[in-house]
Amino acid sequence: MKIFNSIESFLPKRKTIVTIGTFDGVHMGHQKIIERLIENAKSRNCDSLILTFFPHPRMVLQDQSEIQLLNTIEERTILLEKTGLDNLIIHPFDKKFSRLTAEEFVKNILVDCLNIEKIVIGYDHRFGRNRTANIDDLIEFGEKYNFEVEQISVQEIQDASVSSTKIRNALEEGNIQLANQYLGYSYFLTGEVQKGKQLGRTIGFPTANIKIEEDYKLIPKQGVYIVQSNIKEKLVYGMMNIGMNPTVDGKNISIEIYFLDFNSDLYDQKIQISLLKHLRSEQKFDSVSLLKEQLEKDKHQTIQYLKSN
Repeated sequence: MKIFNSIESFLPKRKTIVTIGTFDGVHMGHQKIIERLIENAKSRNCDSLILTFFPHPRMVLQDQSEIQLLNTIEERTILLEKTGLDNLIIHPFDKKFSRLTAEEFVKNILVDCLNIEKIVIGYDHRFGRNRTANIDDLIEFGEKYNFEVEQISVQEIQDASVSSTKIRNALEEGNIQLANQYLGYSYFLTGEVQKGKQLGRTIGFPTANIKIEEDYKLIPKQGVYIVQSNIKEKLVYGMMNIGMNPTVDGKNISIEIYFLDFNSDLYDQKIQISLLKHLRSEQKFDSVSLLKEQLEKDKHQTIQYLKSN
């Protein structure tokens, strides 16, 4: 997959089959749409292309938007690369771009820049300044500028929309297994390992503290999770706590992972943590020794889970 950081940097060598969208989560509903796009491209000897935007339009157009996304833009790129897509354009979205009229967008972008043969798009897609144009307008523009429009069915769009909502709800409730079912993969967090208070070392549970830079990334419900990671080409498992560390009077939310059978310096490395199962909610214990007892129970549960899965 070729990645372009603006529409202007994309120089088409042949006709393209295009879809447009956020594709946040790249979940099962999205994957069906992308499969349709790629099949179209192969059957017509064209290139498949997704046009997406970053920042998310709501971040730009809505004051104090507190949007929570399932993927950072880097994570979304990694997931889209796995689909077999030919081209991904991540165009910088700003207020100037948002002021393009519908016809300017179609003529200047889709036709002149993307060399479009066909667009695969949802029946409810709206575009152009103030999102005033709809699918009927797009079909008219297609006739005028000689490209086809294929509508994605109501059911498929609803499946994708419902999946996104259900995934967010499941993550916020700590139902990681349901979220993973809708995603078609394990939900993951990506962050850099930083030095923490190193209290875990004193009770036999040294942890890697990860910092997630992107404040728009959705963090699941606080609590303890069974997780896995691929570190230095080795698959490792562990327990992750998302929370405030109330037993030791923590003041800020932290994300800490204790890895089983793994001991290596990970400071300043960026790692990806996949969440497999929610074990329990975060608790405040009366002493550090009681916390250690619970961690031993969590470790036992984790090992049993991994043995049976």
